[in-house]
Amino acid sequence: MDLGLKGKIVVVMASSKGLGKASAMEFAKEQATVIISSRSQVALEETKKEIQERTGNSEIHLRVCDMSKEHDITSLFEFVIQKFGRVDVLINNTGGPKAGGFSAVDDADWYNAFDRNLLSYIRTARAVLPHMKKQRFGRIINISSSSTKEVIDGLILSNTFRAGMVGFSKTLAREVAGDNIMVNTVGPGRIATDRVAELNQIAADKQQVPIEKIIQKSESEIPAGRFGDPEEFAKIVVFLASSANSYLTGQSLVVDGGLLKAL
Repeated sequence: MDLGLKGKIVVVMASSKGLGKASAMEFAKEQATVIISSRSQVALEETKKEIQERTGNSEIHLRVCDMSKEHDITSLFEFVIQKFGRVDVLINNTGGPKAGGFSAVDDADWYNAFDRNLLSYIRTARAVLPHMKKQRFGRIINISSSSTKEVIDGLILSNTFRAGMVGFSKTLAREVAGDNIMVNTVGPGRIATDRVAELNQIAADKQQVPIEKIIQKSESEIPAGRFGDPEEFAKIVVFLASSANSYLTGQSLVVDGGLLKAL
C-alpha cells in the first residue's frame, strides 16, 4: 500500500525517545520530511543520526521544544513554516504526568499536567490548522493512553487529562473534517517504553517484590502474552496520519495486545 507520505512535512513532538522516536523512525522509512523535537539538544542530535543511519533518509530536522512552554511551541512552528512553508502531519506526544493517586498530587502537579498533557496539544493544533485548512489536507494524531478507555489506578493526572484530550480531539475532528483534516487519538497499552518501565518499578517498590515479578504478571494479563514494541505502535500512527486514511477521523484507538475488556 502506498501511504502517500513521501515528501510530506511531518512534525513529531517529544520524539527523542519512546513512542515519539519510534513514530519519527517509521515516517522516515516512508521518506517523509520529519521534524523531531524534545527538550534535549543532545538527545535530538543522537536520535537524528540514528534515524538517518537506519532509514537512509537525509530529510530529518530537529528543534528543541518543551511542550509545556508556549514560546517553544510558537518558535518550533515558526521555524517549520519558514523553512518548509507548510505542515502536513502533526504527531502530538508528551511524557506522562506524575504518577500517584489523589492525595499524592497538589495544585502545582495539576497545573503542570494540564500545561504539558492537554494545553500543549491545543497549542500545537492551533499552530498547524491554518496551514492545513489552506491546503485542504492535514492529519493530527494525538498520542494518549489506554486510560482513555479504562482508568489506571494510581495515575489520576493521566486519567483526567488523557480523557480531556479525547474530548478535544473528537470535537476538533468534527469541526475540520470538511477540510480533509483527520484528527484521531491513539493510546498505548503496555508498550516497552521508559514510561512503562518506570511504572513497573513503582509497582515493584510499592509491593516490595522484584521488578521481574511485576513484568511477568503484567505480561500474563495481556492476551498477546507480551508487551508491545514501540515500532508496532508507530505503524498504527503512521497509517492514520497518511493519505491512505481518508475517512477515519474522530476516533480514540488503543494499541494494547487485547488487554482491555471494555468495548
